[in-house]
Amino acid sequence: MNFYYEHQSKLTEQFLSTISTERNLSPKTVCAYRYDLTHLNKWIQSQKMLVFNANTLLEYFYFLQNIVRLKPRSIYRKHVAIRQFCDFLIREEHAKEIFFRFSTRHFQLPVNLPRTLTKQEITYLIQSTEQEYISLTSPYRQLICLRDMSIIELLFCLGLRISEISNLLLEDFDSVSQSILIRGKRNKERLLFISAPTVQRKLLAWLSVRVNLKPSTNHIFINRYGKQLSIYGIENIFSKYKYISHINPKATPHYLRHTFACHLLNNGANLRDLQELLGHSSIATTQIYTEVSIERKREVLIKYNECLIDIFRYSLSRILNQIESF
Repeated sequence: MNFYYEHQSKLTEQFLSTISTERNLSPKTVCAYRYDLTHLNKWIQSQKMLVFNANTLLEYFYFLQNIVRLKPRSIYRKHVAIRQFCDFLIREEHAKEIFFRFSTRHFQLPVNLPRTLTKQEITYLIQSTEQEYISLTSPYRQLICLRDMSIIELLFCLGLRISEISNLLLEDFDSVSQSILIRGKRNKERLLFISAPTVQRKLLAWLSVRVNLKPSTNHIFINRYGKQLSIYGIENIFSKYKYISHINPKATPHYLRHTFACHLLNNGANLRDLQELLGHSSIATTQIYTEVSIERKREVLIKYNECLIDIFRYSLSRILNQIESF
């Protein structure tokens, strides 16, 4: 397929423009796809290959797995990008090649259970922000601490992604109904309610003093320069209080989202409700939380064991007497 080599840059840009429009992808995702395709093109050039076909991709993925030894998640991401690109080439009649004739089972991600924080760790984390606020004497530092406190508590009580909380706008929050409009991946919207009165009050308090940072944007959470608080800024805030509260040092802000999901399951939420609250496109993504919901498992087993009582009742007294006299 020599046509590919002559027009690879143009084809890549056409593909990225097409999927960005069709799938409403974020600039960050498009950038990741461009990086993966550029890496493939550079590798092909370094190998001085004359054709681009199934064997090319077979050798490339062998290189990633056995020479570079990339982690499965990184290989899987490249596989997704390249496969979609190849489908685009076929759909647009730039190629007739069947590019993936080999098994892709080795590219599948290992199932990693969501990492969560314990109830005690959540308590320590929230208390660390409150204690710092009380200890501060500078009004400016108290203002920043109030912002940080609101962010951490919203992350936990609504199960938000850090990108979602970074992108919150003033008009997204309804102080009367205490509802907040969340824009998730691919701008999928969902409406959530802040059910905890203390979180409501802290958010309202932050909004009342936010003007002191001279905002130049209408994002709810801003940095000290009045600009939108980035996801990196939110990660730094979480890291600060993670260190102060002495919770799991490996924890990330996403642990709060996982913990939110598990708490809901433990308290009787069904998977469909949880899927809607988390903003998952597929319930298969939500399903994994059932694996870490210990309370849910305990409840199911207790109910099951209650059904077994009658079965074992007759033999129970006889066998226990023999065991105890053994």
